[in-house]
This record gives sequence, structure tokens and C-alpha cells, in this order.
Amino acid sequence: MSYETDNIARIQGYVPGEQPSGSGVIKLNTNENPYPASPLVAETLAKIQIEELRRYPSATAREFCHLAAEIHGINPENLVPTNGGDELLRLALTTFVGESDTVAITTPSYSLYPVLANLRGCSLHEVPLQKDLTYPEDLIETLCNLSAKICILVNPHAPTGALLPVSFIDSLARKFKGVLIIDEAYADFVDPDLSYDSIPLIRKHKNLLFLRTLSKGYSLAGLRFGYGIGDHELIAPMLFKTRDSYNTDYVSQKLASAALKSKNYAMTTWEKIRGSRIVLAESLSQLGLKNWPSQSNFILAQIPQEPGAKNVYHKLKADNILVRHFDVESLSDKIRITIGSEGENKQLISSLKKIIAP
Repeated sequence: MSYETDNIARIQGYVPGEQPSGSGVIKLNTNENPYPASPLVAETLAKIQIEELRRYPSATAREFCHLAAEIHGINPENLVPTNGGDELLRLALTTFVGESDTVAITTPSYSLYPVLANLRGCSLHEVPLQKDLTYPEDLIETLCNLSAKICILVNPHAPTGALLPVSFIDSLARKFKGVLIIDEAYADFVDPDLSYDSIPLIRKHKNLLFLRTLSKGYSLAGLRFGYGIGDHELIAPMLFKTRDSYNTDYVSQKLASAALKSKNYAMTTWEKIRGSRIVLAESLSQLGLKNWPSQSNFILAQIPQEPGAKNVYHKLKADNILVRHFDVESLSDKIRITIGSEGENKQLISSLKKIIAP
């Protein structure tokens, strides 16, 4: 006998990437930063005393929000701290979407989006990318004609790494009548020469909500700390009504704050990853593997029918290298590869050479 509701019984849950417990595995499957968090984060963790944990933390992560506001050139009232970026998505759907409403996304994209929409019990409209996984030319018109209450776009895109320009976001936010969520989980890895900075748009558009996380750029995936950025009127109901009490814990707040204080260190890891991204893309191309230009910390690569993407995934796994294979139609012939350290990337290419051209 099941006690879950009919709605929950009908849906499929999110399937996370593999998290091996043993050592010796080259983990290039869940887009984690290959470099550790800053020395200041380590120092802050070491200094936390057990006595500090008997009291509740700041309900609104006050110190962190002031630091983040300073970095982004906004006010603390424009921020809501969350237990990872995923909590912001759930908060937004809870706050702004009813069961009779529609959520719009593109597909393929982050596979948690449809799960959260199904949990909410609302309608989901998926706009397919083109066969080459680029955005349709009429994307803005299509999204605006759906009468959706929320639209979620990940930028840079996952799993291709393609970047929509700020001008596109500006235009869509102006025309879209609902809440536009731009998931910028991977924005830290965008090439600085592109001068990508979308956050000032919240001064123009009250319907814009940006998602940021410390999981990728700040090497804190194990911490689970993210935040939302938007107009204060958009942020307020999530911050004061639908957010869980004390949704971010004391230790997370202290370490997240330390990470922002040492942003310059994190930026050195972003630079390394961008450099490795160029080298890895070139190496994949030399193997004859088509790959998509990426502004993220991963690369999507197409595998020929022989040996086949799923087969390559399993052979790499047998070689203690994990990559991500998505068993969906538009991605079934591809693998997504997280940018690892230089040594990890070299080992991946060495293994791929044996598999692709034995």
C-alpha cells in the first residue's frame, strides 16, 4: 500500500549523476570544479567551534547577502539565500505557479525542471531545440505565446554550454508576461572577453529572477548553497512567505561568506577551467568527435554510431572515468564531459583514443 498522493505516484523523480564512494575514480560527470575551495574557506571551517552550533543561524544569511550584494552591485533586498540553487527553483514554483498554470522550458535542458513542475501539479510546455541543439529563431515569440506563468532558461545552456547574450534576456523579459528565471549556475565560466553581465537587468524588469550557486564556480557542491537575484518585490514573497525557516545552516553561511570574500582565488580556478576547455575541445576534435562550443565547465561531444555513446560511457566507466550519458532521443548519441584537471583531461583523452581508434 502506498501513502503518496496520486500526483506523486505518477511522476518520475530526478536521477542524479553517479557519486562513487571509492577513490581512484576520475569524476567528469556532474560538473564539479576540479580544484578545491579557497584556503580561506578551509581556515573558516577549521575555526568553527561546536559552541557556535547550539543557536540558530541568521534566518536570512545576513552577512552572505551583504557580500553578494556588493559583488553584484545590488542591494541585499534583491537577494534570497537558498539551500543550493535547486531550492530556489522549488521556491519560485511554489510562490508563483498554481496547479492551473503553465511552466515553459526548452528541451533538452536540466532534467530537474520537469520534475519540479510535475511536483507542483501544473502544466509543462517543453520547447524543443533544433536538431543541431541550437535555439529556434522564434524562441522569444514561442515562449511569449504560451501564456506561461514561469519560463526557465539555463544560461549557459546545459548540456550544450551555449550562451544567450544579455540582449536576448533583455528582450525576452520585456515581452514575457510571467516570471522569467535565468539559471546562471555556470555563469562563472563564461569567457570574460564576452563581457557577460545580466544582473543589472533586474533594475529594468521586475519579472526577472536569476539563479546563482556556489556549487560550481566556488568548488562548494558538497555544501549546497545558492541564491536568487531579482527585484525586491519579486524576492520578498519567497524570502518571507514560502522559504523554509532557517533554510541555510550556520556552517554553510560561514563557508559561503568566506568563499565570496576570497572570490579572487575562485577566479583563478575559472581561468584554469577555461584554458582546459579550449585544450579539451581541440583534443576531442582531433579524435573526430564533434563538440559544441561551450561557455560552461563541460563539453558536449557527439559519438559516432560505432562505437556508440552508451558503449563509450560504459567503457570509460570500466576505465574508472565517469562521464554523463543521457538516454533521451536528442542526446542518446552524445556524452557530456566535465572539464577536469589537466591530468584528468589527459587520461580521458588517452582512454577515448583506445576506444574510438583502437
